[in-house]
Order: sequence, then C-alpha cells, then structure tokens
Amino acid sequence: MAAVRYTEGVFPPNRLDWERLVSSIGTANAAVARYDAILSAIPNAAVFLSPLTTHEAVLSSRIEGTQATTSEVLEFDAHPDRLPMNADKREDISEIRNYRRAMEQAGTLLKELPLCRRVLLALHATLLDGVRGQGRSPGNFRTISNWIGPAGCGIEEATFVPVTADRLPSGLDRWEAYLHQDAPDRLVQLAVVHAEFEALHPFLDGNGRIGRMLVPLFMAEKGLIQAPMFYISDYLNKNREEYYERLLAVSRDGDWNGWCHFFLRAVRLQAETNLNKANEILVLYRDMKARVAEITHSSHGIAAFDWIFARPVFRSSDFVQASSVPKPTAARLIRQLLASGVIEELHPGRGPISAIYRFPALMKIVDR
Repeated sequence: MAAVRYTEGVFPPNRLDWERLVSSIGTANAAVARYDAILSAIPNAAVFLSPLTTHEAVLSSRIEGTQATTSEVLEFDAHPDRLPMNADKREDISEIRNYRRAMEQAGTLLKELPLCRRVLLALHATLLDGVRGQGRSPGNFRTISNWIGPAGCGIEEATFVPVTADRLPSGLDRWEAYLHQDAPDRLVQLAVVHAEFEALHPFLDGNGRIGRMLVPLFMAEKGLIQAPMFYISDYLNKNREEYYERLLAVSRDGDWNGWCHFFLRAVRLQAETNLNKANEILVLYRDMKARVAEITHSSHGIAAFDWIFARPVFRSSDFVQASSVPKPTAARLIRQLLASGVIEELHPGRGPISAIYRFPALMKIVDR
C-alpha cells in the first residue's frame, strides 16, 4: 500500500460539521471546567500533582516505545545509583526525565512568551538533551525529509510522509498563524493544532512527545485550565491504534470531523479521569494530614508530611537535609510514619547508603 502523503491546501479545515460536533464540544468543555475547578482547590497544585506530571511523561514516552514505570522514575529521582537496571532502562528513564524537565521549562517560558516556534525549539532541545535522539538535531527544525513507518523502513515502505523539508517553513507559518487565531471553540482548535503539528512532523525525532506537550500548554495559554497540568497520554496510550488511524485519516481522507470527535472524546474522558485522581489526591492529603498530626504529636509533623507528599519516593538522607525538620526529629518522624504504615521501606539503608521510602497511598492513586 502506498504511503499517505501530506496534502497542502487543506489546513486549516474550512468545512467542519459544527452541528455534528456541538454535543462533543459541550461535554468536553464541561469536563475540562470541572477539572480546572478542582485544580483551584488544591494548595500548590504544581507540587502536589507532580507525581501525575511524572506519570504523564511516562505514558507519553511509552507511546514512543519506552518501558520504564512511574515508580522506577521516582526511585531513580531519589537515588540514581541505587536502582539496578540495564542501559536501555536508564535511557528510557533519562528520556522521561527530559520530558518532565521540558514541561517545567515550558511553564517558565510561557510567562514571558506566547506558545510559538521559539518555545517549541527550546522544549525540543531539552527533550533530546543527552539521550538517544541527541544526534537528531535537538532544538532545530528538520532540513531533510522524514517519514513514519516500521522501524528501519525506507520511504517506499512508509505509512505516512510528512511535508517536504523545503515546504516545512511555510507550513509552520500557517500552523503558527492558526494557533493564535480566534476560534469558535478552543478545544476544536486544539484538535486541529495537534493534528497539523503531527502531519508537519517538523523535527527529526520527538514529534509525538512535543505534540502531546502542546495539549496542556495550549489549554493553559487559552485559559481553559489555570496551569499546564492536563494529562491526556493515558487515554492516547490506551487507544493508540485509533489515535494513529484518526491522525492518518485526516491526510488520507480529509476526515477532520472524525479526528475532532476522537480528540474531544479523549479530552472529555481524560478530564474526568484527571478530576477523579486530583480529587482523590486532595482527599488523601486532608485525611492523611490529620492522621500524621495524631501519629507524630510534633510541630514538625505537618511540614514533614508536606515534604513527603510532594516526593512520594524519597531517600532518608534527603528528607533529613531538605525538609527543614531538625535531624533528630526527622529520624524519629520517619520511624513513626514507617511504624504506622504511612510510608514503607523500598530499599533498606546500608552503612553510608541511605534507605529509600515510598508513600504507597499516593502512588496507588497515581498508578491506577
């Protein structure tokens, strides 16, 4: 079967079936609004939802073939030399950590810049920094052709061939202009933005991950959510075949309506999942905060718990050094929280090597 090729002149779509889309638009926007409301109820949401941010990095990277889990990444964060793993697993974790670092960088950049090509280039440079794609022009748009298909295939065996390199700059001009236009509905605009970005495939590597980063970044910039904390890769990972087929059908069949329906459904269902997880995390924090106060009977108990909540896998030495709790008190608090089951020991300490602990109730919510 011949490869589907990028078709110029069909972006942005001029004939969306708004009557058919209206129901999906309404339910998706309502779900996002409910999720945003819970974000405002969480104190310091960027900190307390940080495990979900790591989980998003894991799942978005998994779509591209990595195998590391959220727990493994957080364990690596706590003690890079403690977790036994092969070279491939370390590479997977490095890519996931770069993804997370790029999202943190985006939050800083978007305080001064609009979402634009300059921001994308910076994120791409961070995403490929020191990992397997570092030879694939990090921080630069491609100047040669690329294609999508089975690993190692030639262009004649490709599934999809993006815009040619000489036409990429004009394609990016049109994409960025549309990105900043007013639109009848922002989520439909986002669906079109994401699909066109993937069709342009402007980088030699990392296009899928950058394209998925665009989702929370666009939603935050347009005021749909208060911060770029929307975790869509869970749904896309579980529905990977349909995700790819719907994107392909845009170029092959001009089926923008089918893609928009799929994307709006993804946003609605993922917003509901995100809402449930965020609400569970908020309830857990409130309930556990009271329990920790009863367990520790210490003026430092709540500060210690706040520190652990933001780092559900941690090294005992880091807790002692960074939690602002006096060293003798910190050691006693760990013993109390361990005895009560609030935390559990993943790896015991040996001599100068610190123990690693986990907050299982929070990790259960994140991993589910």
